[in-house]
Amino acid sequence: MFAAPSLALLVLLAAAAGFLAEAEANADAGTVIPAESRPCVDCHAFEFMQRALQDLKRTANNLNTRTNDLLLRVEKRALCDCLPSNL
Repeated sequence: MFAAPSLALLVLLAAAAGFLAEAEANADAGTVIPAESRPCVDCHAFEFMQRALQDLKRTANNLNTRTNDLLLRVEKRALCDCLPSNL
């Protein structure tokens, strides 16, 4: 049940670590890339996190729907089991 959110969090952390490692490597090498030619890392990170959150919402909604369906089946089975079949 918590596997999808945990996996998404791990992916986000891995992506953030990759961005930091790349930034440190560029700083250590002494190369400076002009801001005009650099991609907007914050924008890309925001878009990535927004898609991840949408996926998490979709997964949560699917889990809620499946849980409700299972609860309705259990309630129906319990109701049918306690009623005599000759009614």
